[in-house]
Amino acid sequence: MGKDYYSILGVSKTASPEEIKKAYRKSALKWHPDKNQDRKEEASAKFKDIAEAYDVLSDPEKKQIYDEYGEEGLKGEGPPPGHDGDRSASPGFSYHFSGDPNDMFARFFKDSFQRSSSFGESPFDFGGFFGGMGGGMGGGMDGMGGMHGCMGGQQQQQQTPQGQKRPATFDLHCSLEDLHNGTTKKLKISRKSATLNRDKEHVLEVPVKPGWKAGTKVTFPGEGDEAGQSGTAQDVVFVIREKKHPIYTREGPNLLHHRKIPLVDALTGFKFELPALEPDKTLRISVNDMVTPTYTKVVKGKGMPISKEPGARGDLIVTFDIEYPKGISEEAKQKLKEILPRS
Repeated sequence: MGKDYYSILGVSKTASPEEIKKAYRKSALKWHPDKNQDRKEEASAKFKDIAEAYDVLSDPEKKQIYDEYGEEGLKGEGPPPGHDGDRSASPGFSYHFSGDPNDMFARFFKDSFQRSSSFGESPFDFGGFFGGMGGGMGGGMDGMGGMHGCMGGQQQQQQTPQGQKRPATFDLHCSLEDLHNGTTKKLKISRKSATLNRDKEHVLEVPVKPGWKAGTKVTFPGEGDEAGQSGTAQDVVFVIREKKHPIYTREGPNLLHHRKIPLVDALTGFKFELPALEPDKTLRISVNDMVTPTYTKVVKGKGMPISKEPGARGDLIVTFDIEYPKGISEEAKQKLKEILPRS
């Protein structure tokens, strides 16, 4: 009986490419050997199976052959039970997973880091796009942002098919520290009223909870412009947006950090420090392994809080680029030849 790649990743046969990608990320993180020191042999085997499953299911050609003929047909071992004896996979097709699961893991998260850095927000956490009405917002417990004059105008012309006014939607930009620790944003708004007896200006307090993601919405019913002289007012909706961070990027509950290190550190081990997202705290990380271009350091439980799971946290995932020296002396070269093994 061949391997069930769908079961290994925990997805259905109708899973989309994006669902397969998310399943790989979740499963690979769960079974990364760094996170399972007490059962490293079992974790390494599962980690390899997860990489193989993703290698097949993320490739349209391999996936098509696997769906039709199973693992045996994919690997050129003949058709699986239930197929006619003369049926086999594509002529000349014989798959064998020879990749490095650590390399796949490192490339996956390096790519995620680069995409996240380009957008500021993680490309996996968008949660929808919303029409905003400008900025001018900001501040936290120590100050207030303003949206003076933002209500009304063209927003007043926006009507739903049922004739009711659409919510006034604004982006609320939060730092990664805000989303990690939680905070309260105070925003002063101005709104139009015809028959409603209320202040023209009003302060709304937006409670940002630890672990919230970009795309999370907070709604304040009836705090916007009055719809004509109806006695009812539109809702105000704030959409959480994540500011770009200089050190970390976020992917779901995990934090990604990419670091350049000199060759000597890659060969001999090293320690480094990172500022934590909690106030006045520092993360001290030791790397005792030899760092290869495919090496990834997973620091368990040092990622973002998971808002729907109190007490749970994601991981910190560190990837590396190794910087080679521009040149070394002949004497140093001879010493390296004496010290370093050739295989």
